[in-house]
Amino acid sequence: MQTANRILVTGGAGYVGSVVVDELLRQGARVRVLDALAHGTVSSLLPHWGRPDFEFVHGDVRDAQARADAVRDVDGVVHLAAVVGDPACAREPELAKEVNVEATRRLVDDASKAGVERFVFASTCSNYGKMSEGALATEEDELRPVSLYAETKVGCEPYILSRNGNGPVCTCLRFATVYGTSPRMRFDLTVNEFTREVALDRELVVFGEQFWRPYIHVRDVATAVALVLGAPHDAVAGEVFNVGATSENYRKLDLVEILKSRFSHAIVSFVHKDEDPRDYRVSFEKVKSRLGFVPTRTVADGIAEVAALLQSGLLADPDAPIYKN
Repeated sequence: MQTANRILVTGGAGYVGSVVVDELLRQGARVRVLDALAHGTVSSLLPHWGRPDFEFVHGDVRDAQARADAVRDVDGVVHLAAVVGDPACAREPELAKEVNVEATRRLVDDASKAGVERFVFASTCSNYGKMSEGALATEEDELRPVSLYAETKVGCEPYILSRNGNGPVCTCLRFATVYGTSPRMRFDLTVNEFTREVALDRELVVFGEQFWRPYIHVRDVATAVALVLGAPHDAVAGEVFNVGATSENYRKLDLVEILKSRFSHAIVSFVHKDEDPRDYRVSFEKVKSRLGFVPTRTVADGIAEVAALLQSGLLADPDAPIYKN
């Protein structure tokens, strides 16, 4: 990445965003963050406060003036701001549509008007919904969203990609389910939540142990974002990439086995479910072959990392609302 680049990160104070900001600064970019602080704190970004290459703007991506100010004089946009996850979207569906769909479309319009060169959109592998047994979803497969969260992402991808040739170079990144430690920590993500329960000697209750998901460490997500921003235009323009590693597709049952290998005392019970329509394994060959992206961490690494944080005693209350969306 060229050190002269100025990048806007929407949602930059969040679980993924704060790590992306850290990685972009580390690589020499100048970073502006636009965040409404829906979860109440800017503490995840305090290590960067006062740096000449960092700027924070407290604003809502739904606000037209905030968007216009945020995209002014930037070379690229990493759009992470969203109502994230199925529970949060189900709880406030109208807000989810306003933020995830309408504000996203307006943001890419504003970026185009401002002459922004790059636009990276955070999407999700949840878009695939349910795959046939044994199949690996690729970027060319039909999208079958079965939650409002996935529907909002599917609803934005074509609009964003249509701006190529008439606006920024646009790329959609369908992230695997994220885990690992972050300055804005979350324990409502599967790997992090499972690790919390077991590391704190609680009974772990697992629903739908047979369903598949792909997983990726939050720092590998940040690396992928920076890689796309620095890639040649013709390698990423109008492209969709699944972001993860094919070897990191797991059933919840597999996650439990990894946890048991570290915590032999783990107490786990299973509640079998057949009705969950989300069941998908994903191929990440395209991002590997086209961009050379290979994650450096595994779920086992993430479990060790999160467990060490919990066992350090540094978190007064790992169940506190600040640690979930």
